[in-house]
Amino acid sequence: MANLMDYIKLCRPQQWYKNVLVFAAIFFTGQFFNVGYLWLALLGFIALSLTSSAGYIINDIKDLKADRAHPEKRLRPLASGRIGLKSAVFISIALIVIAFALSILFLPVNFVLIQLLLFVLTQIYSFVLKNEPILDVILISVNFVLRAVSGVFIINVIISPWFIIGIFFLALFLVFGKRRADMMYLGSKAADHKKVFNFYTKEVLDAAILVSTSALLVSYSLYSFLRREEILLITLPIVFYGILRYLMFIYSGSEIGRHPEKVFKDWRMIVAMAVWIILTAYLILYY
Repeated sequence: MANLMDYIKLCRPQQWYKNVLVFAAIFFTGQFFNVGYLWLALLGFIALSLTSSAGYIINDIKDLKADRAHPEKRLRPLASGRIGLKSAVFISIALIVIAFALSILFLPVNFVLIQLLLFVLTQIYSFVLKNEPILDVILISVNFVLRAVSGVFIINVIISPWFIIGIFFLALFLVFGKRRADMMYLGSKAADHKKVFNFYTKEVLDAAILVSTSALLVSYSLYSFLRREEILLITLPIVFYGILRYLMFIYSGSEIGRHPEKVFKDWRMIVAMAVWIILTAYLILYY
């Protein structure tokens, strides 16, 4: 019988970290202390998170049979049978209604359109492109970009295109890395759990990770250089360290490579991210 924790797990709040991107525009425009913007961004974060949870539940319903054969996913509330199918459908619908009601009442119409597009693309991924190699990763990465763009619409600012490009390549890096880590974890049974592994090879994924890593570093460098505050370039070594350390997680078989949200288990990454946030915020505010 399901308890409260099962319903929380069904919504996958550990995946909400992706929606933190809604705050990115506020951060990079130096609006840290604008309470009005922060409040709207928080509402946007909640709306996107509820929308995401609804999408995750729909995906779990669709992949119910496959998840029951997966060594990790079989423990999920729906796959394990602790939550019934009807309950999952009801919760998904309720989350969608609440999420869109929140954004329609309090947020700009452009944000609502991005939210709707994000939900639609998530369903296209789940039902159409999930098993289409390369396109599956591109679509997930586009969804990361949409989250960041939604934050731009909240505060209605013009932001560098290199900001958008950087978010895209960051997402490519994370998702291709997850594919590679999943392949290592599942071994010869990878294709049994995710059909797209019938097409991916280690060599292809390694090349994709190399390309996305290089493009991410170049994008961040150009974004930093083309800003009014070129001094932001001094944060590049920290970014380089964080990327290489994450590559270690991918290729060492660490669970962090399969679950990016668990990066906070590594104290070195916590320190690196904290130093980057503090230094970047200082440079944006005072230079």
